[in-house]
Amino acid sequence: MLQSPDRPVVVTHWGTYHAEMRDGRPVALSPIAEDPDPSPIADGMIDALTAPARIERPAIRASFLAAREEGRLETDGRGRGFEPFIEVPFDEALDLAAGEIDRVRREHGNGAIYGGSYGWASAGRFHHAQSQIHRFLNSVGGYVRSIQNYSYAAADTIVPHVVGDKRGLVSAHTSWPRIAAHTETLIMFGGVPWKNAQVSSGGIARHILDENLGALRQRGARLVSVSPIRDDTAGDGVEWLPIRPGTDTALMLAMAHVLIAEDRVATGFLDRCTVGFETLVAYVTGTSDGVAKTPQWAEGITGVPAATIRDLALAAASSRAFLMVAWSLQRADSGEQPYWMAIALAAMLGQIGLAGGGFGFGYASVNGIGNPVPKLSFPSLPQLDNPVADYIPVARIADALLHPGEPYAFNGMDRRYPDLRLVYWAGGNPFHHHQDLNRLRRAWQKPEAVIVNDSWWNPLARHADIVFPATTALERNDLAASSRDRFIAASHKVAEPAGEARDDYAIFSALAARLGAADAFTEGRDVEGWLRHLYEAGRDKAAAADIALPDFETFWRDGLVMLPAPDLDDQGDLLAEFRAAPEAAGLATPSGRIELFSERIAGFGYDDCPGHPAWLPPREWLGAEAAGTYPLHLISNQPKTRLHSQYDLGSHSRAAKRHDREVMRMHAKDAAARGIAEGSVVRVFNGRGACLAAVELTDDILPGVVQLSTGAWYDPADDGSDRPLDRHGNPNVLTADHGTSRLSQGPSAQSCLVEVEPYRSTLPPVCAFDPPAFARRGRD
Repeated sequence: MLQSPDRPVVVTHWGTYHAEMRDGRPVALSPIAEDPDPSPIADGMIDALTAPARIERPAIRASFLAAREEGRLETDGRGRGFEPFIEVPFDEALDLAAGEIDRVRREHGNGAIYGGSYGWASAGRFHHAQSQIHRFLNSVGGYVRSIQNYSYAAADTIVPHVVGDKRGLVSAHTSWPRIAAHTETLIMFGGVPWKNAQVSSGGIARHILDENLGALRQRGARLVSVSPIRDDTAGDGVEWLPIRPGTDTALMLAMAHVLIAEDRVATGFLDRCTVGFETLVAYVTGTSDGVAKTPQWAEGITGVPAATIRDLALAAASSRAFLMVAWSLQRADSGEQPYWMAIALAAMLGQIGLAGGGFGFGYASVNGIGNPVPKLSFPSLPQLDNPVADYIPVARIADALLHPGEPYAFNGMDRRYPDLRLVYWAGGNPFHHHQDLNRLRRAWQKPEAVIVNDSWWNPLARHADIVFPATTALERNDLAASSRDRFIAASHKVAEPAGEARDDYAIFSALAARLGAADAFTEGRDVEGWLRHLYEAGRDKAAAADIALPDFETFWRDGLVMLPAPDLDDQGDLLAEFRAAPEAAGLATPSGRIELFSERIAGFGYDDCPGHPAWLPPREWLGAEAAGTYPLHLISNQPKTRLHSQYDLGSHSRAAKRHDREVMRMHAKDAAARGIAEGSVVRVFNGRGACLAAVELTDDILPGVVQLSTGAWYDPADDGSDRPLDRHGNPNVLTADHGTSRLSQGPSAQSCLVEVEPYRSTLPPVCAFDPPAFARRGRD
């Protein structure tokens, strides 16, 4: 049995900590000494262990259980989210869940099972909920999977069309130290927000944003943050360029027009390393459509003065310039376009592949993008092969549930949505991530069964039929090794499981045994056996890379191994080899070069994603006709006090709320025009829904824009309506649920208009952190 040391290490997505123990219980989590800028999110983890919303026993939705006991199939899921639960013995819940899985796979095939998960539930390599549920479902015949993610789905699709793979998006970025040492003009579209950079999938040993921005400032680099929100890039020495949300592509096109008009285009680089520039020039100059994309044209769209646009373009052309684009920009209508245009603008500047020049995506969208790390891929729990080939784009789950069998376009393919009868979700919360939650609620009524593993009665668990209590990261042993950091750590168990909670591995092992797949799922190993197996496999890979790791017992006792820092010269700059030898190091695009015009995309015939970067007005923006009815643009960005919706019930997140509700930031001028005062509660609404939020007045946001961060647990009033008021402040009751384009089908959350008014009725209580109602068998 693995024993935790006296000062155990705990790894989370927001940092690595030592647990301070008293009487066998954690009383505080202290950041490790190696982290220069630790996150405070961990402050809420300990009190959440025993929060009232903790799931302590298996539970079944009342009418679902009654139907199954009567031998009938309940096909009406309207009770999900509001109906009481009945707690049952663990074995009974396991029998019922295994029976549902077996029934669906026999009657409809494994292609009727959707395996939902999102990789943020655990930072560990073994207790990674996504790996656990996928391995289990694959061991019993497979499942319909999702592809992409909500963070950068549009980018995930467009970037490989333009540069051949995902370099500069998920890997091979120009490193922060190279930027800090060489970049003279850093233009940050969407900023580089610290609140986002405090988290990273797989864990963090060192937070790196502040030290790198500090190095740039100290060297005298020019830092320009292009965003509707001033503190999207915090600190002194940052120029704020306020821009209307969703219009960055128009700004970039106008900068391109300046380069063409002023003869500052790097034609040599374009000739050697790109294709399609002639088509882009025709569009930018207006030859092809009659509209010249001048700075004056862009001023009317973006709100950025024409002279400012011209000066920024010439400054970039006259210095070593780097274009950073946040993930947030592509979570909008036509979200592919700012990414494509950023690559095109960087190509026109001709600095791609030079030290500190070019482009890159996602810097500070999470910690670790651009972090120099050793070339070591540490093993994780294998997910096995999935016999089911079908999939959906991740943000199209509501469409799939509402429209089984209907056709949809995706990335040049004509596809059909599967007929999903059972949803099993472990890790993640679609009632946080997904848009238009009222529509998702209607879609969530369609499956015949919804099974969930979770630790708390969050909105997902409340909308399930069968709920299994799962342990938290503090209640189990694991090991962590992030691909964006240079550490390998033990994550020690520091608390006993609450109630009857079990880890996902135990739950899935029991289900696999009932379905005849125990050997395939477990391979005969318990948790400790898997941890030792994964560590030894990683130790062998490290040895092959000339990195010596200690034996397992020493590693477990010490808790943390910091890997050697790589030689910065080995990190290079994005596409440097391609720049040096475009023929020998050709890209995996059809032309082998950067595609400023794509014949492949043009051949798809999508009017919402043509064959070159273009300004395509969003359905909802401050220049749209809809702005007359809903005149404020809602930005629903990442919160400061939690990761997505994780630990919203914890003390750290709750301390930042007002009147128990999420805080919405609003410009003082917009508030005054509506009679709204600092700290008051308002109703935020549009045609899709409404929520309550408390107001913070600020001048750090563009007039006409409001900012309500995501992650407040969805708390709809039980009023029987199709669009119940969310009492807590979840912006996704307001956001639209449609794809960025037919190319990517990504989420379009940032294209959203709303109106705000004072809430003058008696404030309803927030019930998000209360457990649901419970019933007993045979009684209403």
